[in-house]
Amino acid sequence: MTTSVRPAAAQRRKGTPPGLLRGIYLPRSMDAVAFAMTTYGIPLLVLATTGSGTLTGLAFAAEWVPRLSAFTLAGTLVGRYGTTRVLRCASTARALVVLTAALLLPTQSADPGATATVMLLAASTGVLTEVSYIAAETAGGLASRTAGTGAHRIQSALFGIDQTATLAGPALAGLLLNVSGPAGMLTAIAAFSLLASAFAPSQHREQHCADPTPGRQGLRTGWSTLRALPALAWLVAGLCVSNLAIGLLQAAAPVIVIKQFGHTSADVGLLWSAAAVASLVAIAVCRRAIDRYGLWPVGAASAGLAASACLVLSLTHTYGAYLALTAVLMIGEGGLTVVLRTLRSHLIPADTFGTTLALTILLLLLPFPLAGLLVAAIHPVLLSHALTVCAVLQALGLATTFARLRTAPVLRAAT
Repeated sequence: MTTSVRPAAAQRRKGTPPGLLRGIYLPRSMDAVAFAMTTYGIPLLVLATTGSGTLTGLAFAAEWVPRLSAFTLAGTLVGRYGTTRVLRCASTARALVVLTAALLLPTQSADPGATATVMLLAASTGVLTEVSYIAAETAGGLASRTAGTGAHRIQSALFGIDQTATLAGPALAGLLLNVSGPAGMLTAIAAFSLLASAFAPSQHREQHCADPTPGRQGLRTGWSTLRALPALAWLVAGLCVSNLAIGLLQAAAPVIVIKQFGHTSADVGLLWSAAAVASLVAIAVCRRAIDRYGLWPVGAASAGLAASACLVLSLTHTYGAYLALTAVLMIGEGGLTVVLRTLRSHLIPADTFGTTLALTILLLLLPFPLAGLLVAAIHPVLLSHALTVCAVLQALGLATTFARLRTAPVLRAAT
């Protein structure tokens, strides 16, 4: 994949197209930061408000279940009303929701009222964040298609924006929650949401590119395509098992770091920022390694690194070791992501790419709400044991996947 990019880059040395920074990169940046702060900050807020590990796990699930259910709805809305209107409405609604919560939480003296507020906040922001993300992603896809041979440059910039937001968002959310309380963190999310709305790109209706195929029919088409691509199906299955361990780690991190290690919410944010830096390094290294060694060796090495780090991480009892091993785990996950994106781009036919991509995203996200429910159901003292079990399942799942893919010709031909 990377070898085909370099000639195109050598042929096209033009600057940023007019309006691209203002119309695509700025709104995507603002929405991505709000996305990251919401995803990692709301569970922290729930723990800070309720002090309950069970409710923190439920809040994590309450964020992800609506996101999954809103996936098809978001695509339909973008197809009907366009990226501009949907991004503006979703971002503005998210700002209003978090500002309302910021006003309510300091005045609520009853625990049930505060608990209900933060749980409703988790569910509502989950839906709105997914809708705004799909709108921003669609706008980026439109810009890529109109850029011709420079499409890869736009996609690289968008991917860099997402990773940078993942680096900054959790740390900022944890720091604001620790320093200024819920109001400070929620006000910052509202500010980034409003900026995303203000910078939303103006587009004409004929530019809309959402797949007109109805949601259920589109998913059936994607499922048929995935079944016809066994190499991709095995990789997605292995990553689904792996994501259960990753999801459990994400959902349990606030409880483990704050309750067991005695650290602050800012330290939880630092944990995921360090993980984002590690992922960026892994992505840069793996692209070059794939050119030299091929997809299978890089994927197998990444899987081994991720599984080993997760197994050791489940046994650690200090914050420093926990942070370092999480970063190593995300290096492995970053390598697996590069392999998935490369294989996906080579295997999925163009006429069913959108529906099959949507299905793979849904399958890969399904373990996250399940992980939240596990954290809610398991006593905090037993979370490390649950993580050990998931780490063993991750190792078995990834080992089986890459054993089956060892002889797949496409993993050699894709480079």
